[in-house]
Amino acid sequence: MNNIKGLGLGLRRDFLQEIDADGFLPDWWEIAPENWFDIPYHHREKFEEIISLRPIVAHGLSLSIGSMEPVDMKFLKKMKNFLDRYDIDHYSDHISFTSLMGSQTYDLLPLAMTKKVIERISQKAKIVEDILQRPLILENATYYYVPDSDMREVDFINELMASSGIGLLLDVNNIYVNGQNHGFDPYKFLDELELEHAVYIHVAGYYKDKELGMLIDSHGMPVKKEVWRFLEETLRRVQIPVMIERDNNIPKYKVMQREYRTLEKVVDDARA
Repeated sequence: MNNIKGLGLGLRRDFLQEIDADGFLPDWWEIAPENWFDIPYHHREKFEEIISLRPIVAHGLSLSIGSMEPVDMKFLKKMKNFLDRYDIDHYSDHISFTSLMGSQTYDLLPLAMTKKVIERISQKAKIVEDILQRPLILENATYYYVPDSDMREVDFINELMASSGIGLLLDVNNIYVNGQNHGFDPYKFLDELELEHAVYIHVAGYYKDKELGMLIDSHGMPVKKEVWRFLEETLRRVQIPVMIERDNNIPKYKVMQREYRTLEKVVDDARA
């Protein structure tokens, strides 16, 4: 990512009044554009001040690239206007679908991992890139059940990236969670993943649901030690920007600063 280097942090409204231009700032910010499309007036000035201080990446929530429905042209035009307004070059979303019969669920629903789905996403990705005038990046998502599939996840991702030419937003927490929930070794997955497609990395937290007996990708917890270790191994293989995601149970900004310092140490150890 041309102007994006080093380590990033998700910018949340909860942080707006805690961020000081002369205090702690990450190397770059990631924002969820849908959360900022219609910024209340009392937030807009502070938001624009903050994003002027560091480079910005946009990580979307509702592209629904894997749905059976056509691309939502109205949504894409709104997205392009937002990206253009704030001069944001990098836009990503998820390998999933979120819309059903024209309504948004805002949940990342799992896809059947098949060649037909790869073909559908590849065709839609071309339309998205043509309208946004930017390359598309897609994130590997967590899933808690597997629709009818005839491919392993790692093969599905590799073939999708090769077929479509899009970039991969590599979420290491999601690989770890999926591995634990579906019985595969995340390190072997990493061995087989074609990392040349990876553009940048997400790291986030999870919790264990004892009733379900599954790990839940909550983005509302601190990053676990085992995920830090998995990130370190990933960074030994590919040197690309990394950021921390926190979408729920948002703590004070100074708490995220401490977790960011942990990320710095993990990156330094991986590259030593």
